[in-house]
Amino acid sequence: MTTQAKTLSNEEQNTMGFREGLVASVPIAIGFLPIAITFGVIAKAAELTLTQALAMSLFVFAGASQFVGVNLIVLGVPFAEIVLTTFFLNFRHFLMSSFLATKFLPMSKTMLAVVGFGITDETFSMASIKDGKLSGQFMLGLNFLAYSAWASGTALGVLLATGIPASVQASMGIALYAMFIGLLVPNMKKSFKIAIVAISAGIANTVLSQFLSIGWSIIGATLIGAIVGTLLSDSGHSSII
Repeated sequence: MTTQAKTLSNEEQNTMGFREGLVASVPIAIGFLPIAITFGVIAKAAELTLTQALAMSLFVFAGASQFVGVNLIVLGVPFAEIVLTTFFLNFRHFLMSSFLATKFLPMSKTMLAVVGFGITDETFSMASIKDGKLSGQFMLGLNFLAYSAWASGTALGVLLATGIPASVQASMGIALYAMFIGLLVPNMKKSFKIAIVAISAGIANTVLSQFLSIGWSIIGATLIGAIVGTLLSDSGHSSII
């Protein structure tokens, strides 16, 4: 009876389409809006135009990397270093996409590319907990609403920043650090390994920044943190990073 119910559940999941994806994405979109508005304000403070800030959200669509990218632009970091830094920050998307590909119903390469572009940490989490196979239409709905919320929030933030004093705009850059701390600290409390990785990366960045530019020191610290995480994962302990 349980097996039959599970089979029916999987079949129901297989029929989920664009509308079901939109519904599943509502909590993500609600969470994206305030962060995107903050990004828009920070982008305006960095003297990016509405077109430039919106283009970053439309074509990059990577929240943490966009915050880092804007800060690096303000600091005058060379273009190549900004590209490499955001590449390494987003490298996890290769792993997330590879995992989700095993849950997809057959779809064309074009559909896979479109779906892959829209995957974020949040949409990945939502999709990965769904039972059964996922259709391309469901993923499009899931990604579309989140994407729309992020882009519209960015535009709204830039427009709102027009009436905010420059000093207040600049101070909102603290939102980047607050966001990272909010994501990192709870996980550090749960996992000693995560704490070690974070501390290792922090120390590495502090040391490397004495000899390298900001962009390269972040890249080096990211790689060192990844190496430490890999070594800890292979150490034979049961907890997972």
